[in-house]
Amino acid sequence: MAPTPSIPKAAFWMALSIASFLGMTVAGRATTAELNVFQVLELRSVIGFFILLPLVMTSGGFQAMRTRRPIAHVARNVIHYTGQAAWLYALTLIPLAVLISIEFTTPIWTAILAVIFLGERLNRPKLAAIGLGLIGVVIIVRPGVGSIDPGHLVVLGAAACFGISVVTIKSLTRTDSVVRIICWMLIIQSMVGLIPALYTWRNPPLELWPWIVLIAFTGMSSHFCMARALNADATIVSPMDFLRVPLSALIGWLLYSEQIDAFTAGGALLILMGNLLNLQRRPMKPAEVAAS
Repeated sequence: MAPTPSIPKAAFWMALSIASFLGMTVAGRATTAELNVFQVLELRSVIGFFILLPLVMTSGGFQAMRTRRPIAHVARNVIHYTGQAAWLYALTLIPLAVLISIEFTTPIWTAILAVIFLGERLNRPKLAAIGLGLIGVVIIVRPGVGSIDPGHLVVLGAAACFGISVVTIKSLTRTDSVVRIICWMLIIQSMVGLIPALYTWRNPPLELWPWIVLIAFTGMSSHFCMARALNADATIVSPMDFLRVPLSALIGWLLYSEQIDAFTAGGALLILMGNLLNLQRRPMKPAEVAAS
């Protein structure tokens, strides 16, 4: 018999994951206020690799990190790196709650791309989820009502990149573990981002280093804790993850005096409803969290 899922354990790990994501958001805004996005990503990948190192050693060492699919890892991480750079840049342009709300369209793009590239079928719940998500984005962005905020388009591009990354990782998880996928992510993205980081490099001021370490640590802990939550009970993960939207709005209000209008709230609600429909169709696999 399969072990009974532990809801309290899943809730505990998911709470840590949400806290990590929120910490990464605040740290991302603090670091990108002083440093270029490419430098922040490079520091995050390099420091994150050393944070991951003990877990790599306890998982069989570097020998266990060998993969038969290096090209798939490279392709996935180039796209993922592009999405992360866009996400960090959007963080400097738009309120936190708006950014997180639009980021939650990632499962919508994943569903569309899975139909195109993986041959998955579109059923009614999936069509409803896609429709609600797209309507939610239109309500938030409101094209035709004044000028569109460039930050909206940037984070939409980031969400699309994350969607491609998820579709790619659905294939990678058949052969590679979470630790191996994250290890390759940090190595490849460190290499991809090295030149643009050096080109825009400036020595970080001493008071910024705690934020740099925080964004590197939370970039690792958010995915690790979510994977543990998924292993405990996958049904509780996505509903709890939606708490990031109101909590991001609260942080934006407390720390940055950001206001959220009715259009953003309504659009976010439709996007989250679409995600709930998608959740009823198929629970997320533990290793898929490495894609975002």
